[in-house]
Amino acid sequence: MDDAVNRSDATPLPANPEAILAAVAAATVAVDHDMTVRYVNAAAEQLFQTSAAAIIGEALTTFLPHNGAVMSLIEQARREGSPVSAYGVNLDTPRTGVRSLTVHVAPMPETTGWLVLSLQEQTRALKIGQQLEHRNAARSMTAMASLLAHEVKNPLSGIRGAAQLLEQGAAEDDRRLTQLICDECDRIVALVDRMEVFSDERPLARQPVNIHIVLERVRRIAENGFAKSLKIVEKYDPSLPAVDGNHDQLVQAFLNLIKNAAEAAPRSTGEIVITTSYKQGVRVSLPGTTGRVQLPLVVTIQDNGPGIPDDIRSHLFEPFITTKPKGSGLGLALVAKIISDHGGIIEFESEPKRTVFRVMLPIVSNGEVVDG
Repeated sequence: MDDAVNRSDATPLPANPEAILAAVAAATVAVDHDMTVRYVNAAAEQLFQTSAAAIIGEALTTFLPHNGAVMSLIEQARREGSPVSAYGVNLDTPRTGVRSLTVHVAPMPETTGWLVLSLQEQTRALKIGQQLEHRNAARSMTAMASLLAHEVKNPLSGIRGAAQLLEQGAAEDDRRLTQLICDECDRIVALVDRMEVFSDERPLARQPVNIHIVLERVRRIAENGFAKSLKIVEKYDPSLPAVDGNHDQLVQAFLNLIKNAAEAAPRSTGEIVITTSYKQGVRVSLPGTTGRVQLPLVVTIQDNGPGIPDDIRSHLFEPFITTKPKGSGLGLALVAKIISDHGGIIEFESEPKRTVFRVMLPIVSNGEVVDG
């Protein structure tokens, strides 16, 4: 009796079921027996990059490939009359881009022919895991730079000096060889000098930084140099709070990203889109921070180039990985280190005509870093 009383006196839900579904992180879609969309939540609007009003009443195949893996799962659930789930389902559409999903499809028992789809993106967890790999690559560069500075530069100086001494009494043909030795020594020293930035373990000097001032400087450099023939589009949120960071290092990081985008974009129709936004990011534990931090300030750099080759995507932030004939492969490794030093993360997605690098950074609020 007491249990019955306790149940009847239970506090009612503060919101209706639709409001609860709207807060669910997984994209949720309800379709009727004709495969017409009858309901979508906010996550589904974000997935399909359009509003509920533009989705509801349309055929599901307007937003999902009619012969794709998701539709196969829907047909299976309808045929068997029971829920089905699949992991690692690939979705590739102009609206969604390339995504890996966990898909769950279930019939609605009280409404014959209706189904509910749940589409949960897997890439978020995978990308967070990749940040550790990026930081490990930066740490490897630190150790390598320290080793090279000590074990390579000093012997190279002696080799170059010996070559210059030999050149004084050498014949003309031999002088060309001694000059080659000197040139190669200089080239290796220059490479080591570039790598020495990775061995700088001094604490990062931080202060509140307006990210738009950083991006404006980068844009001016790009427009007057390597990106002068390209169209640069800015989509900024002017209300963003300051980043807790180092102005010069952020300029260096975004300059590298935009330079890569400029080199990937087609010469005649090339376009780079720079976007800033405020978004409640996932909370993650990061080196150099206490507890779990939020990274709500997002900067994206998008180009319309051919995309990143599949064979280097998993190694993209490692040193010496490059598709450029004359590239050193240190640019993105340096970007990974700078963003890591700021307590942020960097991720990317790529397909033909659309490559996006997304940088998420902590912000300063009321003079303090937001740490969740």
